[in-house]
Amino acid sequence: MASDKVIGIDLGTTNSCVAIVEDGTPSVIPNRGGYKTTPSMVAIAENGKRLVGHIAKRQAITNAENTVYAAKRLIGRKWGSAAVRSSLEIMPYRIVEGPHDDVRIMLRDQVFSVPEVSAYILQECKLISEEYLGEEVQKAVITVPAYFNDGQRQATKDAGRIAGLDVIRIINEPTAAALAYGFGRNIERKVAVYDLGGGTFDISILEIGNGVFEVISTAGDTFLGGEDFDRRVIDWLVFGFEKQHRIDLRKDKMALQRLKDVAEKAKCELSSVKETEINLPFIISTGRNEALHLQTMLSRDKLEELTSDLIERTIEICARTLEEAEIQKSQIEDVILVGGMTRMPRVQQAVAEFFGLEPCKGVHPDEVVALGAAIQGAALTDEKSEILLLDVTPHSLGIMIVGGYFHKLIEQNSTVPTSKSHIFTTIKDNQTSVKILVLQGESERAEDNELLGEFILNGLRRAKKGEVEIEVSFEISVDGIVSVLARDLETGLQQSITVTATSGLTEDEIRRMVDESKDYAVDLRQSDEFERARQEAEKIIDDIEALFPRVEQAIAGSEFGADAVKKARLVLERARAAITSRDLQAVTDASEALHRTLNMFKGVVTKTRGL
Repeated sequence: MASDKVIGIDLGTTNSCVAIVEDGTPSVIPNRGGYKTTPSMVAIAENGKRLVGHIAKRQAITNAENTVYAAKRLIGRKWGSAAVRSSLEIMPYRIVEGPHDDVRIMLRDQVFSVPEVSAYILQECKLISEEYLGEEVQKAVITVPAYFNDGQRQATKDAGRIAGLDVIRIINEPTAAALAYGFGRNIERKVAVYDLGGGTFDISILEIGNGVFEVISTAGDTFLGGEDFDRRVIDWLVFGFEKQHRIDLRKDKMALQRLKDVAEKAKCELSSVKETEINLPFIISTGRNEALHLQTMLSRDKLEELTSDLIERTIEICARTLEEAEIQKSQIEDVILVGGMTRMPRVQQAVAEFFGLEPCKGVHPDEVVALGAAIQGAALTDEKSEILLLDVTPHSLGIMIVGGYFHKLIEQNSTVPTSKSHIFTTIKDNQTSVKILVLQGESERAEDNELLGEFILNGLRRAKKGEVEIEVSFEISVDGIVSVLARDLETGLQQSITVTATSGLTEDEIRRMVDESKDYAVDLRQSDEFERARQEAEKIIDDIEALFPRVEQAIAGSEFGADAVKKARLVLERARAAITSRDLQAVTDASEALHRTLNMFKGVVTKTRGL
């Protein structure tokens, strides 16, 4: 039976987190290992088995080419984008061009879309929540960086669908954090949410009061986060090693993965200590039976020096956001830090210096976004909820006009839902049609912005240029769906389009992936059931084997006893065969026979004791 509860999922670059609201209280759901976050990693093992989360992370060093991390940095991006070009140079796994100018990932001989890889992580979050609740979960609210464009948001929604989830809302991560911060508190204040995660950075300014959470302004960089801090440490280690040994460690994928692993650990350790040792024995072989080691010390000061410009970039974005919102720093009453990178002392110091106040310590940077998503999910399904969320569109929307320029109709940071209209005229004599190119972005040049869709308005009357007036209207719903209408003001003739951003996947591809995901979920559940049955059967086998010598001794010389021992051996043999074949039903049946045999053996031993 499916649950009517809505889970909140923070689909992170480095880690993901799932939360739920029960009896009015939001809480994070721990995974099987008891951890409250799950690594956003997917791998294909040598035997073809799919690995997700902690198990994928544990084998990443020895299986670097077939282990995906930071997929969120690629989701919804075009093949030719700068972010993809950068990833091609540094990722150990193979990134290839998809059939729709999208990005695909090759693991072993299989090609996966990025939403598909993200779906495996979401499916893991779904399974974690189902194990906790004891029933199927269908609905979810998933968070995305505030500065994600329509394509990236749609790709995330597609990932949820592939994972078997009905994504009832996509909300911005800083907004979700503010929801969790203000939940259950009777406060009225302006807050800044500084969100520096594993792969992205966002800053949002919100007004909170009487259950209303209104986003005033938001900005960010979808390719700035902890991964870039790790890369600075890796480059520093590589440069030092190359200077000493004249060998570039980046050319060895296993060495590169070991460097990434140790760089991330060192970065985390330096949040609590002033200096840490980096020690990688046998990092590479020279080919002359000589193994080289990497051993050095990294100080917090050095880390801050290596990453100072990255931190400065976040502060510049904060300054620009306040300026665009026409808000003074002194008006901000609280600063909420979100994302694992905000544990870095220098980041905390830079934020405190910029805003002139110490950041709030009352929220957990790794859990607050998922908690906020769960709160929003509960509010959407509860008619009595008094929470009202007013978000903004992170990018401007408009059309291309003569000269290849971009004319904005809906400005960045406009509260949604909203609508705007503008009147345009024909640019040629006797022009009978106009082509409307719908764009999203901030550049004055149309070609530098994201094309969301296009349509043609035909049947215009023949007239001199500038005489025919066409009204173009834009409308954005609360779900972020963009509708565009073009209308000839004289004749009333009109044409419209509902802009559906594409993730790079066709509807047929998504349906196929949904079906495969269902099959995998069934296989996974059966696999979990099999593991439990196997462990139980193997324990009984061990118990029987331990009693065998005493039973054989007790019934020695008895014809009946010899026959019973023979049957017991046969039961063990069949049980082991069932385990080897991974047949759940056969193991279940064998366990019943094992129980009967164990009870018989215990009875024989008990009777022997009484003689």
